[in-house]
Amino acid sequence: MRLSNAWLLAVASSSSLLLVDGFQTASPQITARRTFSTSLNVAAAVDSSTSSANTTTEEITPITSFTQVNSLPFRQLQRHCKSIGVSAVGSTAVLRGRILSHYGLLREKKFESSDESGGVSTPQEIEELCATEGITFCDESDPDYGFKSLLSSTMQKSSLGHWKAATRKLKTLNKNYSTPERPVPRDAYLAVLEACGANRLNGARAAEPARKILEDMAENDYEIPVELANDVVFNSLGDGPGGTHDDCGGIDTALAMVAAVEASPNGSTTLTETTYGRLVSVLAQDGAIEEATLILRSMVVEKSFTPPLSTFADVAKAAAKSESHSEDVLQVLTYAKAAGYELDNIAAVETGRDLLASGVIAAEKMDNLALGLRLLTAAAKAEGCAPDSGDVLVAVSSSAAQRACTLIHKRAIQRACEDNNWKLAVKLLELMPKRGLSPATSVWRNVLATCCKNEKSRKATAILLDWITLAEDGKADKPPVSVFNTVVNTCEVCGEEDLTIKVLDVMKKTLDTDGNMVTFNIALKRLAKTGNVLGCEGILIGMLNEGLEPNVVSYTTTIGACAKDGMKNPQMASTWITRMRSRNVMPNFHTYNTALAACLDGKLESSFIASKIASEMLEDAEKELSCGLKGSAKFRSTIPDAYTKVLARQLMKQLRENWRSGDIDMALAKTTTRVPLLKLVDFDKNLAKNDAVECDLEIEEEDVANELQEQDYEFDLLKDLHKDDRRTAMV
Repeated sequence: MRLSNAWLLAVASSSSLLLVDGFQTASPQITARRTFSTSLNVAAAVDSSTSSANTTTEEITPITSFTQVNSLPFRQLQRHCKSIGVSAVGSTAVLRGRILSHYGLLREKKFESSDESGGVSTPQEIEELCATEGITFCDESDPDYGFKSLLSSTMQKSSLGHWKAATRKLKTLNKNYSTPERPVPRDAYLAVLEACGANRLNGARAAEPARKILEDMAENDYEIPVELANDVVFNSLGDGPGGTHDDCGGIDTALAMVAAVEASPNGSTTLTETTYGRLVSVLAQDGAIEEATLILRSMVVEKSFTPPLSTFADVAKAAAKSESHSEDVLQVLTYAKAAGYELDNIAAVETGRDLLASGVIAAEKMDNLALGLRLLTAAAKAEGCAPDSGDVLVAVSSSAAQRACTLIHKRAIQRACEDNNWKLAVKLLELMPKRGLSPATSVWRNVLATCCKNEKSRKATAILLDWITLAEDGKADKPPVSVFNTVVNTCEVCGEEDLTIKVLDVMKKTLDTDGNMVTFNIALKRLAKTGNVLGCEGILIGMLNEGLEPNVVSYTTTIGACAKDGMKNPQMASTWITRMRSRNVMPNFHTYNTALAACLDGKLESSFIASKIASEMLEDAEKELSCGLKGSAKFRSTIPDAYTKVLARQLMKQLRENWRSGDIDMALAKTTTRVPLLKLVDFDKNLAKNDAVECDLEIEEEDVANELQEQDYEFDLLKDLHKDDRRTAMV
């Protein structure tokens, strides 16, 4: 017993060991021999990208026992180190040691010999006990027998593939027999590591032992074979939550392995781009987008790797799905270009199309329409996508990509229409069907409206025909009647008679109808331009036969035919005012102005008719001022405007010529015919109110609502497009 105690004391004096809550670990002098810093700096990258984000959602709890530290995975160890203000770079054992030291759980205790009574033996007692006077002692035993025996057993178990037994024996060998002068040989670590790495880390169950072996090898400055290091890191990652495989291995284990490998001799060049790429992809799939992006950047910038497009695509897809990482997709695209990929060519492969599709989705979320269209244009330039085009394959690669492409085109077309850039709007619209996108009805109408505002009748007709073709194929809704009216009116304004007839024929064939109120009013305008009063009358009769009641626009347009230069017919203009009153359609100031213009033919009879029309207009205006306007001013107001006064002066001048030529007595003309015309010139709505006027009953609200419904988008457009005579053909 005394000799045994003396031997223990001698062993204890040669080396110091640490006890941490009953667990024996290596001394700080040993563990501090290497500093885990690498060129890729995976640990620092993961720490810098996750600590700030996760500490806000995960409260860092103080450590009270070794068990708590031992249960923390690699990334949580890094976050905890960051939170307590110590370095977060290093192996798992180093990080645990720093945390334990911070909380005072790491203590050093030397083994000391003691006698049977519990007292500590002094050097003199030991010397006395070890005295050899009169004794012949010869020790022929091998002092390294236990070490060699356990090492041999470890190698044997490794050769048989018994990775669990080999791991346990290696742990015992390292704990009980390893010293700085006699460390565990590299071959033993490699043998056990190979046994663990067999069969893809034995289904990732051997991932943690392999991680510990790699860290021990890095601590002992042992070089790790390239192939073996890449295999264990790659196979530690699975497709389960957190990159695990049946709850074994995972991202934290892989990151710890990478940190250990990079800390070993020549470790900065040990891991290949395939291994890093696998780690990046699993990080992205797990939602750790910032970490994945940082490691991807290090691969491209610091290590000059050229990762496969699938790696870029995995990170980009994960970032595109997130609402807060859309800008990270742009960084991934930048790294892809820095790695040597051309955006104009990558659409030839599926992973390249996935990368571009992610860029389009991110561009839509950021409302960066130019970028989204640029990426689709780049995809269209790729060769080798036949029979389809690259932009088509990108647009239909997923439902999210198709939605993003559709919204980008829709918004770009809307902005082009707002800027009145009809060429750009038409170009974008033509690209949508080619890229497998279906324009909404509102998109078609916006482009048609822009073309019509710019009087591009042929282009508007071509777009309408394309719309109808897609509708026949079931890829779009049929154009409404209002769209046909818009195009027909544009053709009329531009003088395209053949196109007008063609559009009307197509409308009849497509919708099986001759049109609505606006359509008939457009037809009236065509005839009114030629002064065909009888033709206009025929159309009004046709409207009544179709069950459509002509409105004030219809009658005003018909009266416009009576005001055609060289074909003026004031009698018929007055007759139409009487007829519209009989249909309970009240004339407005446009109607009266058109009728007054029809009287400017120099004849005395026309001056008499103009005086009568002026009297009726004054009566209606005084009534409106006294009773108030009921309904829309666009349709019902009869208050004379500036043009009315211009016409009245011209008619008084015509009447003056009549009495100068002897057709009428001047005094009689001044006291009778000229009076209403003069009142129009001097009309002031502030003084014209007559309280004696009897007011009609108020218009029913339903009638007002129906009237307002007629003031739709197409009718307003028709007013804007009319160029011939705003007073004689269209309100």
